[in-house]
Amino acid sequence: MAIPEILFESNITSLPLIHRGKVRDIYEVDDNTMLIVTTDRLSAFDVVLPTAIPGKGAVLTEMANFWFEKTRSTIPNHLSSMTLEQALPDTSERQQVSGRAIVVKRLKALPVEAIVRGYLIGSGWKDYQASGSVCGIPLPKGLSQAQKLPEAIYTPSTKADVGEHDENVAYEYTVDVLGPELAQQVRSVSLRLYSDAAAYALERGIIIADTKFEFGLDRHENLTLIDEVLTPDSSRFWPADSYRVGISPESFDKQYVRDYLETLDWNKKSPGPELPEEVVRRTSEKYREALKRLTG
Repeated sequence: MAIPEILFESNITSLPLIHRGKVRDIYEVDDNTMLIVTTDRLSAFDVVLPTAIPGKGAVLTEMANFWFEKTRSTIPNHLSSMTLEQALPDTSERQQVSGRAIVVKRLKALPVEAIVRGYLIGSGWKDYQASGSVCGIPLPKGLSQAQKLPEAIYTPSTKADVGEHDENVAYEYTVDVLGPELAQQVRSVSLRLYSDAAAYALERGIIIADTKFEFGLDRHENLTLIDEVLTPDSSRFWPADSYRVGISPESFDKQYVRDYLETLDWNKKSPGPELPEEVVRRTSEKYREALKRLTG
């Protein structure tokens, strides 16, 4: 059986399906372990589009694994010591998800998305134009679109279900939900992870404008990095050589797809529109180029 070039949806019958998310399919291996398959699905404006991006799942998996290894000294992550062969003994099922699947520890996910912004772009730029602040955090006057912030800021959000929108929340909300000690730990670790990754990426010609982290707790209540980390799906990647303040930079992430969708008469609700072949090809190329730059 050949490894499929495009995997829109996995079909593993030997394991119970726990959840099918915007991009990932999650299966139960046992009480303590899960299998996460990163498909080639793409979501924009919280809607899963009907068109897949060839190879995207494999790129995201390789990039996330790279960052999980690189950040291990800062925070433990959810990767399990169980091999894919042990989790999926069936050869045909294993080939179906080869290069796109990871075996992870089953943890208690925190109901907060940890967003760190280093540049003024996207919803943050709109917020700043309207209020002079981003998610309630006051910023200096006179900043321009895509400008680097004086220092990175932590702007958490709620974690929405498929089809729902995440909502920005104040830091105080996370204190109420997580408790003061855990909320402070999440903020501190998120800012450090972003700072270290942004410095590394910049040396390789990529600006990480902002990113999203997700965390869980293990059975000993230790904070653990989960889901994906520092990929083009969870971050805004800009090529440093063409970056200019005052305009929305071209990017290595799905912003290219978002920009195309903004030209359509679409209400940003499901079902999403099919993507043209040219948009699919260029998006796939951008994902692969980001991986090559970061990992060599």
